[in-house]
Amino acid sequence: MARAKRGVKARQRRKKVLKMAEGYYGGRSRLFRTAKEAVDRALVYAYKDRKQNKRNFRQLWQARISAAVKELGFSYSRFVGALKTKGIRLNRKMLSDLAITAPDDFAKLVALAKK
Repeated sequence: MARAKRGVKARQRRKKVLKMAEGYYGGRSRLFRTAKEAVDRALVYAYKDRKQNKRNFRQLWQARISAAVKELGFSYSRFVGALKTKGIRLNRKMLSDLAITAPDDFAKLVALAKK
């Protein structure tokens, strides 16, 4: 059987890594080994931060809802609990958006939850 020299495949792999490392500083964008290390690390951070992003936004929405509900004399936990018992299925993103863009409607929702 003939010997496979991998020339094409190896070059494709290196080109792919160097393409991903475009914009990196110095040898990290030009030298394969350092570029590969930088790209691997960047991919790990990207994966981790995609998960963290969801957490951070949920925290932000909760803080906004909490602030809006406190102004109306109610606590966040009681508000969310009351919404669940009433069967109002709005997620925190929508509630936060409602509190910012339509405070009157949000106040009606809080009043409904208080009953």
